[in-house]
Amino acid sequence: MNLSNLRPAKGSRKDRKRVGRGPGSGQGKTAGRGHKGQLAGSGYSRKRGFEGGQMPIHRRLPKRGFTNIFKKAYREINLDRLEKINKKEIHPQDLFEAGLIKKSSEYVKILGRGAVSSAKTIHAHKFSRSAQKKIEEAGGKVILVGS
Repeated sequence: MNLSNLRPAKGSRKDRKRVGRGPGSGQGKTAGRGHKGQLAGSGYSRKRGFEGGQMPIHRRLPKRGFTNIFKKAYREINLDRLEKINKKEIHPQDLFEAGLIKKSSEYVKILGRGAVSSAKTIHAHKFSRSAQKKIEEAGGKVILVGS
């Protein structure tokens, strides 16, 4: 056996369909598109969700609920993840630099899982009660940002 003997498995490769190449091909003349009609024209492409003129399912189903456009999404960070940052004072920018949040402009909420080993001053947009209690018990301070 050598490289010249290598072949793909039987039936694994298939020639592409060459439409509109004469009557002998079986796909000549109308190229498999039938006669006339919406689908027969060149450049035709269906829109997403198009159901042949029938009312599409996304318009048949009832809409429910409400989206509050003023909602603030908070990035939640636990105390055990804050232990990675070896600073006395932690700002949201430090969390961004440490890779704990994706954007420096994100709102941050500190949650209470884990422990605080040293006194730290933590700046964030929100704190859970347990996180605030643990930080203050360790001799640290919590400072609310943007309030």
